[in-house]
Amino acid sequence: MANALETLKKYTTVVVDSGDFNTIKQYEPQDATTNPSLILAASQNPAYSSLVDDAIAYGKASGTTIEEKTEAALDKLLVLFGSKILEIVPGRVSTEVDAKYSFDTNASINKALQIIKLYEDQGIDKSRVLIKVASTWEGIQAARILQSEHQINTNLTLMFSIVQAIAAAEAGAFLISPFVGRILDWHKKATGRDAYPAAEDPGVLSVRSIYEYYKKFGYKTIVMGASFRNVGEVTELAGCDNLTISPNLLEELKNSTSPVPQKLFAEQAASASVEKRSYIDNEPLFRFDFNEDQMAVEKLREGISKFAADAETLKKLLRAKLQ
Repeated sequence: MANALETLKKYTTVVVDSGDFNTIKQYEPQDATTNPSLILAASQNPAYSSLVDDAIAYGKASGTTIEEKTEAALDKLLVLFGSKILEIVPGRVSTEVDAKYSFDTNASINKALQIIKLYEDQGIDKSRVLIKVASTWEGIQAARILQSEHQINTNLTLMFSIVQAIAAAEAGAFLISPFVGRILDWHKKATGRDAYPAAEDPGVLSVRSIYEYYKKFGYKTIVMGASFRNVGEVTELAGCDNLTISPNLLEELKNSTSPVPQKLFAEQAASASVEKRSYIDNEPLFRFDFNEDQMAVEKLREGISKFAADAETLKKLLRAKLQ
């Protein structure tokens, strides 16, 4: 009998959310995603000390100030991890632009170009890399330019609302990562409810609405549910284009023989009763409509701060080694 993970893979591209190579190998995913938090955790594993050493050597040979050397070392470390991951997965790896650039379109673009150049120096074609950028107005505009002018594929992350999703699709983003578990966290805290049935989970409902909108209006942008808190959230989205899943939940799925019926169907979504909207060239409307969603505003701010803090912690470790 097929396990739940094998069944899920029939409907959905499974992506592993980890920076640990051995963990990634276990689940044979198509793609992998990383972020500063995952790389921070992995870089503290002695097994990966050689990658840190290589990044430090690169940093020492780059720039003139300690900050320039640290930035260079960080970029190199992200790319070294990504390159190793691409030796394991047949598809793509997502590498994140430092969240401190979330409100700076030009800086996000420049950092993305630097990261892609480092991958190309490793002999890796840009088609195997997704540049992760936060789904702010500025990040979405950066993705628009990276896709249209540089043919660099983007992953718009920290997504909590249909407003962000619509703008991302209009920008031509290759993929989006709407967060499921963090939406659930917010609603549990706001309502005082301890739990939600999977079919009523606010994060699940958010991804489902985005999926329906994309299929209804023929957008090619891949919907990849992310940030899961439990297996129920994952299986309730069976049929979504992609799902990026943490190792502990992948293991739970692997050890389960519970049925996993397909829940999302592109054909059904195409007939959904949804009104088309546009944001990509209307910043005031984007900001107003996004601002009307308290959950999305709070979780985006929190997510950017957390990723930026983890990137800064990683830079502190690298800075200390450089000095």
